[in-house]
Amino acid sequence: MDMAPIIMLIITIVQGYTFLMFIWVLLSWVPDLKYTKFYRLLDRIFIPYLEPFRRIIPPINSIDISPMIGFFVLQFITTLLGKLL
Repeated sequence: MDMAPIIMLIITIVQGYTFLMFIWVLLSWVPDLKYTKFYRLLDRIFIPYLEPFRRIIPPINSIDISPMIGFFVLQFITTLLGKLL
């Protein structure tokens, strides 16, 4: 059985998740947008993913670097899956 289509689907999902997380980070820089329904939806999607990283490295002087770590992990997953093809 060829696993390539399944791996490609997973890669696409991870890349979509990464893109949405990038949008979420950009929106977090605009204070008024934090109160929109879209932003709150993204909060519910990404905060559980980033919480373990925040426990390891808490925000430094109110700067949260957990999204950078999250991006790195997602990129690592995408790279590993790409090597399976």
